[in-house]
Amino acid sequence: MTEDEALAWCKATFGDAATDKLDRFRAMVLEENGRQNLISPASRETIWNRHIVDSAQLITYLPDRARTWFDIGSGPGFPGMVVAMLTDVQVTLVEPRGRRVEFLEYVAHQLQLAHVTVAKRKAEAVTGRADVISARAVASIPDLVTITGHLRHDGTRLILPRGKNGDSEVAMLPAKWRSMFHVEQSVTDPASVIVIADGVRT
Repeated sequence: MTEDEALAWCKATFGDAATDKLDRFRAMVLEENGRQNLISPASRETIWNRHIVDSAQLITYLPDRARTWFDIGSGPGFPGMVVAMLTDVQVTLVEPRGRRVEFLEYVAHQLQLAHVTVAKRKAEAVTGRADVISARAVASIPDLVTITGHLRHDGTRLILPRGKNGDSEVAMLPAKWRSMFHVEQSVTDPASVIVIADGVRT
């Protein structure tokens, strides 16, 4: 997907007003990137495709019943901040690094996202229960299952963008988990996948 295609996808899927808000966030990320390394230099020119649409597409898998979404290792806000901009779900951004937390809090304030909470801690120290848990390039799937066990209930959905190795990761999962996971195709890259699971127990 080119940058023009990614921008057009956002407009077609979410409308002009939502896309304008996403564009404000894009500008904030690029400006802050000059002060701290939020995204790689190589992805600056492909931020719509690599980061914004890659995050926004996860909303496709948001269950109708979901009211709370925890994003583990949010970094600059991908995917959690994008989810918050496009839905009214209560989003908790879990990020232990202080400067990134300051940036996330600034964005939430500037964009008037009252339904966003920024938790300055690791996932293991977070409390509460999430209807959806996401994590992007944070840890292996087994490790994510382990560190989020206390945050899940029987109906929690895991939505995990896994790039090009998602299929093999699922295939290597313990048998007790494997049947709970399935793989969806990413719209941003034909080689990338999104791993989804419901009701995983440790």
